[in-house]
Amino acid sequence: MGPAMSDPTLRPKGSETREPVDFLREIVRRDTESGVYGGRVVTRFPPEPNGFLHIGHAKSICINFGIAAEFGGVCHMRFDDTNPETEDMKYVESIRRDVRWLGFDWKEKLFFASDYYEKLYELAIRLIGDGKAYVDSQSEEEIRKGRGTITEPGTDSPYRDRAVEENLDLFARMKGGEFPDGAHVLRAKIDMAARNMKMRDPLLYRIRHATHYRRGDAWCIYPMYDFAHPLSDAIEGITHSICTLEFENNRAVYDWLVDNLFPEPRPRQYEFARLNLDYTVMSKRKLLQLVEEGLVSGWDDPRMPTIAGMRRRGYAPEGIRLFAARIGVDKANSRVSMELLEDAIRDDLNARAPRAMAVLRPLKVTITNWPVDRVEGLEIPLWPRDIGKEGARTVPLTREIRIDRNDFSTDPPADWRRLRPGGEARLMGGYFIRCDEVARDPATGEVAELRCSYDPESLGAPAKGDRKKTTAIQWVSASHAVPAEIRLYDRLFTVADPESVEEGKTFRDFLNPASVETLRGCLVEPALASAAPGDRFQFVRNGYFIADEVDSRPGAPVFNRIVGLKDKYRPGAH
Repeated sequence: MGPAMSDPTLRPKGSETREPVDFLREIVRRDTESGVYGGRVVTRFPPEPNGFLHIGHAKSICINFGIAAEFGGVCHMRFDDTNPETEDMKYVESIRRDVRWLGFDWKEKLFFASDYYEKLYELAIRLIGDGKAYVDSQSEEEIRKGRGTITEPGTDSPYRDRAVEENLDLFARMKGGEFPDGAHVLRAKIDMAARNMKMRDPLLYRIRHATHYRRGDAWCIYPMYDFAHPLSDAIEGITHSICTLEFENNRAVYDWLVDNLFPEPRPRQYEFARLNLDYTVMSKRKLLQLVEEGLVSGWDDPRMPTIAGMRRRGYAPEGIRLFAARIGVDKANSRVSMELLEDAIRDDLNARAPRAMAVLRPLKVTITNWPVDRVEGLEIPLWPRDIGKEGARTVPLTREIRIDRNDFSTDPPADWRRLRPGGEARLMGGYFIRCDEVARDPATGEVAELRCSYDPESLGAPAKGDRKKTTAIQWVSASHAVPAEIRLYDRLFTVADPESVEEGKTFRDFLNPASVETLRGCLVEPALASAAPGDRFQFVRNGYFIADEVDSRPGAPVFNRIVGLKDKYRPGAH
């Protein structure tokens, strides 16, 4: 049983007792009940290996693998590798890793369109023999001009009526490597006056003298995506070809090819709305541009919307699947708020990440009535009561501690609930302390130290009176704390839709210069010294964090902030 059936993160919020229903699942249910495919359900996830997967692909993965699992079918993993100039095995490996990390398994159903090159060539010859395809010797520019416009029909190629024998000969010579790139193309013979411009004799093959990452130099002609994709579906016996709305117009080409080359029942294409997420871009070309221009540190930069980036950022696969379930499946494109993604990640991490204390901007505190050599171990729960999990860790309390500068104010607002001159606050899991004296740096005038006294009767005692109006603050022992580097990540762009740009600007002009802030000299509680790369925590009142998969080491931890604790986003706020 796949995760779509067994994992509640794939079910929309509030639908725990019923199967999720959307128009795609209704189509599959209808076909299953009518027996059109003999009860079979075969979907596929068909990425092109020319980049890393992003959160939009995650939605498609959840849909295709999820539907197959729910209806007792199978989902193929197929790489539609038809462009030797952009594809690479490193992308194949990254895609396989990402899909498995998300919780899905294609088992033995792993395929490549490049394995079908011989079969696809035979199918092209069939079309030529049936008078439904021809070799066009026009230049790329001439072909483009001949397509016409939305309001004007295209014009027939002067080579459209070549004899079948001549077309077969030329196509064989194209395959044999006689001609340079661009000398000829193979086109379908459909209708140059079709309202859908995709149907105006679409290209099926082009000449490319380039080495393919899997087939080497065995081929110098390569099928176009719109040719290879539907026919690969048909070869594999796919029943439901599920894709995003940008391929809606391509469906006519899809249908024409499979109708002419495969008997019924054959695959049918269905489109759903792609994911457009605020404050990011979803174009693989633009994501590649960010990487190649050094505007991010790589495909796995935690600010990137790639699955690799989100994994390094600290998102759990369950959180991403929960997000995909919540946004559902629509027929119309729309933008999705980043808050919806962050809310799903936060809801998932709430019961996944144990609590810990971290002081991001340390401020020295001396507890003046605490014995100099006294070390008291305080047992502090790892989980709040509402999580229902057991466990605690021992945190040492000493005379000299560090608190976060943000937990103290010399001129606090009226609703201030933390430490102030002459005021009290509870140390989280410990005693109440009172700020008796503020020492400043004589050179800068900044607060350098707080001298406080503690109430020895307050440990574990319920707050009463004015103490009920305070908030517990986090702290670490100065002599036991572990130094850590902490990275605070913000939105990659400053506007919600960076691709809908102002005149004269590109998406690059809206990059957020404050999208990452690196804090050094932070202090975390001693237990975090042994944090392994990939361990997640909630740093109380700071958000959810992960020990970085690449840079963090036990004893020298580096933490990335996954997501904050607040629902509302304030630009530039950390």
